Amino acid sequence: MLTRLFSDIDDFCQDFLPKWNQQLLIKKGGHRRRHSGLCDSEIMTLLVYHHPLGYRTFKWFYQRHVQVHLKGHFPKLPSYQRFIELMPRVLLPLTLFMHQRCQPGRGIAFIDSTPLRVCENLRIPRHRTFHAEAGRGKSSTGWFYGFKLHLVVDDSGNIVSFAITSGNTDDRKPVPTLLKQVKGKVFGDRGYISKALTASLAEQGIEWITSLKKKMKAVARDTFDTLMLRKRSIIETINDQLKNISQVEHTRHRSLTNYMINIITGLVAYSYQDKKPALNLKSSALVAM
Repeated sequence: MLTRLFSDIDDFCQDFLPKWNQQLLIKKGGHRRRHSGLCDSEIMTLLVYHHPLGYRTFKWFYQRHVQVHLKGHFPKLPSYQRFIELMPRVLLPLTLFMHQRCQPGRGIAFIDSTPLRVCENLRIPRHRTFHAEAGRGKSSTGWFYGFKLHLVVDDSGNIVSFAITSGNTDDRKPVPTLLKQVKGKVFGDRGYISKALTASLAEQGIEWITSLKKKMKAVARDTFDTLMLRKRSIIETINDQLKNISQVEHTRHRSLTNYMINIITGLVAYSYQDKKPALNLKSSALVAM
């Protein structure tokens, strides 16, 4: 995986970075950028490669795996502290690379949000790292303090689009942005119920299908749509893998930039996963839909 990952990221960087550098505003008198032993594509590769190996912290991964086993692949490795200082420069390239990894969709999509807690509820009054960005929200498992990861996935488990918002953001707010490039049927839970949203998405060619609240009138649906609503668990399985395998949620962060890098690289690592949660729908079924 390491070779494939570096090849893809390096190809992206060779195309993107020269264009990006041309757009940067340079202060009068020049801009000093301290030389690094690692290029941006190498930094990005190590950040992504950390997730599937199961290390509890990136520090352990870097000191116990990279500096021990990958010295031959990266002969000019800096110290751990210097690597942490280099990380913020690759946030934008990583985000754009993940957008490039998003799939166009197959006519069926599932949408959901999952909470990303930044501390335990008892520590909310003392939390300072994200006090200006995080927010209190409520999920199906109770109140939390932090952010939300919004995902749109297809029936093959591929990520179609994503967004990160504060924890107190209404799940319906980022939907128009998330579904800009999506067509067909999109299935969500009862938290996405909205007549206005249903009407606006219908103009884009999207059939918005959600679960119903207990006291709502029953809606006539065909068998296929009813079955797909029951299969929404696919996106919950993906969220579970992102948290437990890629560790996109933990409470040890001390920097907003590095927090975002951890989430984005977790998504990138998932996109390279050989076996993703899937419904195994036949292409003929999608065409006939």
